[in-house]
Amino acid sequence: MSPKLLVASLAVFTLLAHAVASAEPAALNRGKTARIDSATPEPRRFVVRGTELIDLVAGRQVFFKGIGYSPFLPGDKTPLSGANPGDDGRYVEHFAKIRELGVNYLHVFPLHLPAGFFTELDKTDLVYGQDIWVHCCEEDFLNEDFFQRTLTTIKGVIDHTYAVGRPDRLVLFSVGDELEARAVTRTNQRHPEVRDFRGKHVTVTGRTPTEVVLARLIDAAIDYELSRYGRRHLYCHTSWTHIGPVADRPDLEVTRENILVPDMGDLLCMNVYTYARGVASSPPGSMTGTSYQGYLEDLAGMAAKPILISQVGLSTSPVAPKPWVPGFGGHRVAEVPAVFTSIWRDVRTARGKEKLSGLVFFELHDEWWKSGEHPEDLSHHEDNDPEEWFGLYELGPENRLIPKGRIPETVRSLFAEP
Repeated sequence: MSPKLLVASLAVFTLLAHAVASAEPAALNRGKTARIDSATPEPRRFVVRGTELIDLVAGRQVFFKGIGYSPFLPGDKTPLSGANPGDDGRYVEHFAKIRELGVNYLHVFPLHLPAGFFTELDKTDLVYGQDIWVHCCEEDFLNEDFFQRTLTTIKGVIDHTYAVGRPDRLVLFSVGDELEARAVTRTNQRHPEVRDFRGKHVTVTGRTPTEVVLARLIDAAIDYELSRYGRRHLYCHTSWTHIGPVADRPDLEVTRENILVPDMGDLLCMNVYTYARGVASSPPGSMTGTSYQGYLEDLAGMAAKPILISQVGLSTSPVAPKPWVPGFGGHRVAEVPAVFTSIWRDVRTARGKEKLSGLVFFELHDEWWKSGEHPEDLSHHEDNDPEEWFGLYELGPENRLIPKGRIPETVRSLFAEP
């Protein structure tokens, strides 16, 4: 074969392979269904219309420019001991930074934020989403004790929202965040007969047992909120790319039969990191040519509901402790602005971008207390723990927020764009 013919053949092959890769995800999870009953009341403000997230107050589709927020500071007890952040002057400083960034949405992680947080929230036009952490490494998600314990936690968060929080400013409750692959596989293998669930509000068919559990929890949460408070908000489960829903990737941590599709709520909430499994192995995007855009386009191609990118960021830990996970930690502060700018371009120009309802950078400031591997961990900002270094700001003297180079400035510039 002549060199010219060989080059032409390779080009055609590449185009065909990309076309197959882009088209395949829509068919990979065929047979799985999820719906919320038409008789279930919809939320009062933020609603889903097809693949769009609509703000009824503003009368238009929304795109959230968000920041993840966990306001724990050194000196606090931590979530690892079941604590909530202190109620003091930190929120005045934090909200000043948040307003400077041009944020319109906060994705909050503490289960019970204090009154002081909401006092400062009232001084802004911000809205927020409430993450509800679910034990990610359970021995068996279908265990009834796990279900009841988790539901008790969910009810407590809902109660706190109405007693202390701001239900009129709340967009969504996220039930669970990044389930661990081995726990998902273990649960599914133990209960192969569990495939369907018909609840009062949520119905799913052709699912894995883990997906059924999530549908049960969301159904029970919706019913509790409606029964006790006479209204409801949007619901989702936040998943990550390591376990789906885009399944045609060679580096996933689950087999295809264990892929998790987080569509059992009103919308898809996905943590999508540039270096993550499933993302790094994606084909190039149609506009920017990055694997990040390629992943988003495949995700949008298979989604029948709006998508919120609920986390994306880079850890600036001095040490990248896992060479087998390139990108997890070890980033220089000076590198981050260019990557954030690239992510923003990927999102705003992606094929199917009309399904993307927001982008949340993780996070406002470093979470110094993670991950609790040993007793001293809670009081040390450890060089080799990337989880502690995702902030746009670091903590300085007297716990003041110190900008990490041009990262906050870059986010502010991006969020100022339409």
